[in-house]
Amino acid sequence: MEKESQVQGQSMKRATIHLYMKEKMSQKQLKEAFVSDLSGTSVLEVSQGLCFPAFCVLCRGLWIIFSQHVCSFSHTRSTRFLTDFVVLIVPLVITLTVLSSFILLENLTVIVCGAWLLYQIYHRRTCCAKLPVQKVFANFLKISLESEYNPAITCYRVINSVFTAIAILAVDFPLFPRRFAKTELYGTGAMDFGVGGFIFGAAMVCPEVRRKYIEGSRFNYLRKSLYSVWPLVLLGMGRLVIIKSIGYQEHLTEYGVHWNFFFTIIVVKLITSLLLIIFPLNKSWIVALSITVVYQLALDFTPLKRIILYGTDGKGTRVGLLNANREGIISTLGYVTIHMAGVQTGLYMLKRRAHVRDWIKATCWVFLVAVGFFISLHTVQVNIEAVSRRMANLAFCLWVVASSLMMLSCLLLSAIILSFAKFLIKGALVPCSWKLIQSPTTNKKHSESPILEAEKKEPSLCLITALNRNQLFFFLLSNITTGLINLTVDTLHTGTLWTLVVLSIYMFTNCLVIYVLDLQGKTIKFW
Repeated sequence: MEKESQVQGQSMKRATIHLYMKEKMSQKQLKEAFVSDLSGTSVLEVSQGLCFPAFCVLCRGLWIIFSQHVCSFSHTRSTRFLTDFVVLIVPLVITLTVLSSFILLENLTVIVCGAWLLYQIYHRRTCCAKLPVQKVFANFLKISLESEYNPAITCYRVINSVFTAIAILAVDFPLFPRRFAKTELYGTGAMDFGVGGFIFGAAMVCPEVRRKYIEGSRFNYLRKSLYSVWPLVLLGMGRLVIIKSIGYQEHLTEYGVHWNFFFTIIVVKLITSLLLIIFPLNKSWIVALSITVVYQLALDFTPLKRIILYGTDGKGTRVGLLNANREGIISTLGYVTIHMAGVQTGLYMLKRRAHVRDWIKATCWVFLVAVGFFISLHTVQVNIEAVSRRMANLAFCLWVVASSLMMLSCLLLSAIILSFAKFLIKGALVPCSWKLIQSPTTNKKHSESPILEAEKKEPSLCLITALNRNQLFFFLLSNITTGLINLTVDTLHTGTLWTLVVLSIYMFTNCLVIYVLDLQGKTIKFW
């Protein structure tokens, strides 16, 4: 009798475990289905969403000037962090959730707030106070800006990192609009921009653009570049092992069975390092154009597209390394194109420019090129093929580059307007912005030497510089905390209020960790 009860108890225990595993598997499948078979949103809506953070950056800078020099409010480390979090992070969280249908209205609201702050600063200016507006602008145009630092590039990279961090968790909640999630085959979801935008941003500041190699020893530099990818190999393998071990949900058609974002970066790094040794840096746009055109021709006139969609046997099987990871492996050609386009953009953005008027011209040029790319994108989508993140085709590359350039032009415009506000208020300090350099030709009567003295003491403590300093660690931290939240929270059945609470705590914690590291002067880099 006792033996029978033991057997019965063991059977019940096995049944309980089986039921638990069945529920766990069904939850995993539900989450995978929740982010699958989506078609995205319009190119215009994504562009509006990407421009929104640029205007938030401007408002943040204007608010710092207004509060410090007009309202005489002194910012401490904690208030600076809270200001940056509320002005830069919270609006993005809200935009990707409860106010996702009002992106245009959000842009207009932030622009109006920025215009009001600039108006208040102008009428309380301490520089050129008695001069008419024409003379004020004329004097401003004679001011030079720091040439070794470009806040637009820094903000671009940080905004992309923040957007990605929010989206990778928010996408698992019903509050996150399905049209913003990654598309299945064709379409432009907001999350589709993430990887392409990351590669474009990294390319703008890659060692080749910053001239870190020594002329005459490029092959030695290639060897160092190849060696530098070993941390990414470890991260990619580590992610693969962890994901497979815990049975975490995966979107199979994103990269494949074993492939992930880190492996894509590795391959892109290896190929582009070789290309940048063979071809001149200033011809990167030709290399980018050649690769993407040839790749699109291969998609259209060879079995390559069929292999990506259905495998080598045409049945969609995942047997063999290529079939298992066909999306991730083949799409790297598109990301190589985006990287080369980013290199060309970085060369242009980091070019030395003497005066404010030169940067105004550069901003107009970047904007016009972005418009040209959007026109090309429309033509390609109508006559050749729609945007496909899964294949990283010609339309996808055009879309990522056009959106990146549009976002850069907004950030450049914001940086110039913020520089004008700093010019109006002597001694104005705004972290992560251009420093003003007095031009010798400027009227000595209205010399801005007090501004220059203050600039030398400008603090660098801000959330933007902190995130820029530890971008890779921020990305890893966001992935780890996203995984922990997904394993402990039933995201599929979470209401609006709790979703916002979870996302806010998640971003606050991640940002605070990065900010504290920056306060301590630490960069998490183990290679």
